Amino acid sequence: RNRPLHSNMDRGDGNVKYILTGEGVGSLFLIDENSGDIHATKRLDREERAIYTLHAKVVDKRTNETLEADTEFNIKIHDINDNEPKFSKDLYFASVPEMSDVGTSVIQVTATDADDQTYGNSAKLVYSILQGQPYFSVDSDNGTIRTALPNMDRETKENYQVVIQAKDMAGQMGGLSGTTTVSITLSDENDSPPRFANHTFRLSTLESAEVGAAIGRIKANDADVGRNAEMQYSIVDRDGQDMFTIISDQNTQEGVIRVKKQLDYEKQRTYSFKVEVTNTYLDPRFMYSPNPPFKDDAMVRVTIEDVDEPPVFSRNPYIIEVHEDTAAGSFVGVVSARDPDADNNSVKYSIDRHTDLERLFNIDSVNGTITTLKGLDREMSKWHNISVVATEISNPRQTTRVPVFIKVLDVNDNAPEFAMYYETFVCENVQSGQLIQTISAVDTDEPLVGHKFVFSISSSNPNFTIVDNEDNTARILTRRAGFSRREMNTYLLPVVISDNDYPIQSSTSTLTVNVCACDSRGNMQSCNTEALLSAGLSTGALVAILLCVIILLMIVVLFAALRRQQRKKEPLIISKEDVRDNVVSYNDEGGGEEDTQAFDIGTLRNPEVMDANKLRRDIIPEMLFPFQRTSPIKDNADVREFIHGRLYENDSDPTAPPYDSLATYAYEGSGSLAESLSSLESGCVEGDQEYDYLSNWGPPFKKLADMYIGKDTARET
Repeated sequence: RNRPLHSNMDRGDGNVKYILTGEGVGSLFLIDENSGDIHATKRLDREERAIYTLHAKVVDKRTNETLEADTEFNIKIHDINDNEPKFSKDLYFASVPEMSDVGTSVIQVTATDADDQTYGNSAKLVYSILQGQPYFSVDSDNGTIRTALPNMDRETKENYQVVIQAKDMAGQMGGLSGTTTVSITLSDENDSPPRFANHTFRLSTLESAEVGAAIGRIKANDADVGRNAEMQYSIVDRDGQDMFTIISDQNTQEGVIRVKKQLDYEKQRTYSFKVEVTNTYLDPRFMYSPNPPFKDDAMVRVTIEDVDEPPVFSRNPYIIEVHEDTAAGSFVGVVSARDPDADNNSVKYSIDRHTDLERLFNIDSVNGTITTLKGLDREMSKWHNISVVATEISNPRQTTRVPVFIKVLDVNDNAPEFAMYYETFVCENVQSGQLIQTISAVDTDEPLVGHKFVFSISSSNPNFTIVDNEDNTARILTRRAGFSRREMNTYLLPVVISDNDYPIQSSTSTLTVNVCACDSRGNMQSCNTEALLSAGLSTGALVAILLCVIILLMIVVLFAALRRQQRKKEPLIISKEDVRDNVVSYNDEGGGEEDTQAFDIGTLRNPEVMDANKLRRDIIPEMLFPFQRTSPIKDNADVREFIHGRLYENDSDPTAPPYDSLATYAYEGSGSLAESLSSLESGCVEGDQEYDYLSNWGPPFKKLADMYIGKDTARET
């Protein structure tokens, strides 16, 4: 549109020029310099800018002289309804408690309109609900959404989609509008009681189920969620409360039934009890509603199943008392066990020998009678703790053990004795009636009324007397004055100690009293050792004895040294191969006179024995060639010549030991009827020998003749 701008200086002769300056000039506004008309170059938007401030002046075209000073004026943009209402969100989320009263506010949604709110109805909005009736309503002025129906139940329908419209022009026809969606959720309230889907539950368990063990689960349903769906279960019958407990599983909301007391199939086989369920958190608004009671109950039937149980003892543990003087085989006590099962199988008894290593007790396997195998001694052991095992005969795996504590009762079978070893002395200058020792006694027995000991000595004792102190001690006093170590340096005083229990036990303990030299105040200076020296050997005699002992020790040491040196010398015979006409030793053991086959005697009949060259190991040989011994003297040589020949050979042998040695030869000599028994000089083998001459030697050689003559006969055959 054109807006004319006219100056009083313009007379219409065309000499006036209009000039426009200010905001938007050239881009939004243009002025006709001849007529002063102002033109808009494009569409103007009030919502972008409502007022523009411009300046105009008039100048002379010819002289460019200002004819009229700058004039300021405003261009105001009038509003039209060109903007629809808009909500800040396309989707809103809201919640409202279920069962809320009608008119409960849910959420307020508002829209804005960019049009001028002060000009006409372009920005006057009216709210309405397009979707969500009849559950919700909206306030037309401020867009507040409220509940429109009572008792809306979340368990029936939880989510609702509500569409709200905002329309300008006060809702009149032709107005612009905008919409938004509100998602409304009904939040849970504890308006639904728990309910059992099944009002009877059947469970079963073994009678061996341990206390605290779970035997089954029951479940009630609650349409509520979260905290409102938490349930607690309880047993309302006395029969069930005594034997079972029920707890709630917080994760699954189940009732877990557990064993409270040990079950016994033989006593009761079935249990029936009522279980009640309620919500943990109750809402007082719904507890007294016209609905059924806000709790539910169900019957639970538990069946107990039989289990082969081990035997049960009548007591646990057993405590038995027995006197220590009870003889072997005596009665101690009886244990009893039974099979708790309905079959009531027989039971046998035994003692766990790991608890009776000394085998002091025995038990009758049938009736459970415990007897002693050995005598009991309370002083050795006051208690014996054994374990008795009861085993079901029909099922040996079913065993039960019970501790049996056997207390050994005291019997007065031990005599009292000195409490300690006493080192008692009496002074030579002692006076009559002087105290030299106080004694006491102990007794391993334990009488019920306590110990009471009586001390006494022979009334005829001329040296000492005893006084009983009546407190289990006694005093030893001298009966006379003056003792001499030279006459007697030691006195043995028998003291009889008796107890007062039944039967009375007594013993005689000997008190050794040494006679000692004392000073005037009774302090001991020397005792019987000095007395023995003075009364016996002199000092010179003791010195002589001591010297003899030293000499004997030196002789023993010297003899031991010589024996050790001899053991270190090199033996004459270096090895078993060194023959040197000595007797060859064989370790084969014969089988007796009857055995003629175990050993071949021909091995001993070597006609000649040639010794290997044996060089001395302690010197360097002087001969380059080894010395060859002459052959042994032939048969029928005289014994003396035989020995001289061997002696000469050894004397001239440079390899012989440099010390004296003994050579033994088994040569009988030519004058012997049996000739030589050695095989060293034998020139024939076993097969060339004739043994007939053995039968001519008489009865002493009969057995030998039978052996060898019989052997030759068997060989010829």
